[in-house]
Amino acid sequence: MSDFEAIADRVEIEALRAEFTDSVMMRDYDRFASLFTPDGMLRMPNVPVELAGREEIRAWGRRVPDFVDFLVQNTHPGTITLDGDTASGRAYMSEIGHAHDGRSALNYAIYHDRYQRTGDGWKFTERVYEIRYEDTTPLAGSAPGAAGAAANSAAGDTSAAEG
Repeated sequence: MSDFEAIADRVEIEALRAEFTDSVMMRDYDRFASLFTPDGMLRMPNVPVELAGREEIRAWGRRVPDFVDFLVQNTHPGTITLDGDTASGRAYMSEIGHAHDGRSALNYAIYHDRYQRTGDGWKFTERVYEIRYEDTTPLAGSAPGAAGAAANSAAGDTSAAEG
């Protein structure tokens, strides 16, 4: 593998991780599921959830709005180890969320990943979420309501209205 190919693979894997975060934040669960191989796994032991395959991943994602008011994830670059058409890595997360039942959490976590090169680019074969720190103290803030979204829209910023 040339240095250029290795650099391209790393950029594509970082883009995959960014797509994951964006699809979760935008509640685009079809795109979210498409980031995995057909038999890919998503494991979140703290929830606890273990999902196998795109259909389970998509179905679970579509249920998230039923119990989560908002979720904000920030992905930070981690490691990537390339091995031909497979790779492994870690991505670091900070995440804040609030549930309809009033619970909230601030997490710092690691995604332990395995990737596969496919005809459609790099995909997750496995993603395991490991929380390293969790704070369940009630959040002092909240997501902007209709008034906040309307003010942002009038100012030309529609991003708050999309979330």
